[in-house]
Amino acid sequence: MNARPASVSHRHASRRCALMVAAALALPALWGCATNRAQEDRSATSQALRKLPRKTQEQRVAVAVYEVSSGLPELPARGATEMFKTALLKSGQFRVVERAKLSRGVVAEKQLNAAGQTTGTSAQQPLRGAEYIFQAEITEVNAGADNSSTGINIAGLQLGRGNSSDTIGLDISIVDANTGEVVDAVNVRRALGGSSASVSGVGTLVSRVMIERGKTPSAYTPEIEHNSARKDSLDVGLRECLEEGVRLLALRFDAATVR
Repeated sequence: MNARPASVSHRHASRRCALMVAAALALPALWGCATNRAQEDRSATSQALRKLPRKTQEQRVAVAVYEVSSGLPELPARGATEMFKTALLKSGQFRVVERAKLSRGVVAEKQLNAAGQTTGTSAQQPLRGAEYIFQAEITEVNAGADNSSTGINIAGLQLGRGNSSDTIGLDISIVDANTGEVVDAVNVRRALGGSSASVSGVGTLVSRVMIERGKTPSAYTPEIEHNSARKDSLDVGLRECLEEGVRLLALRFDAATVR
């Protein structure tokens, strides 16, 4: 039986190695696709809201949120009004009445009823009045508050790592709907962390080791490069600030004593 030429064996071995490396890099992504699924928010701030002593529906004071605004052009308040209403409901302390989307929901339904196009008497029923208005504004953002990076090169193998930190802050207040008086307020900050890592030059390192051992490097030695990065979402940070602000205000809010 004729033996394979050494060069052919080296090529096949290198190709197998390259395929194995590619498969190893692809498997985590495939596993992530298979296991990731939508689930209820179980963040620390969300859980803290749900742990507040629950009030009965009759005990809950009616409150409204018109709009969460942003005083910072680099950070729009997209979706924040809905996040705010959800946080108030999660707390189990307030009866939330709709104001931000009345024309696209409740008012439109009442108009249909008034025109005789729907059953019931919703057109004759008055809207529940809000006793307090919750207001929130994004007032602080510090992008790149802290950044650091480290790199090392060992015989062609390059390793890198970096860390970054941003900050987001909100001011949240409660306004008496009858008098316009601001009865309470709180400001909340949240740090947004990030990290990155990189690896490259593995093939170069392998080739140098082979040369030092008196072997000829294969032209098919695979070169591997991997980069990864993780950064906390601004939207997640915004939601957590709103939830923590609602929790703090709910702990000391008593509609019977603030007036």
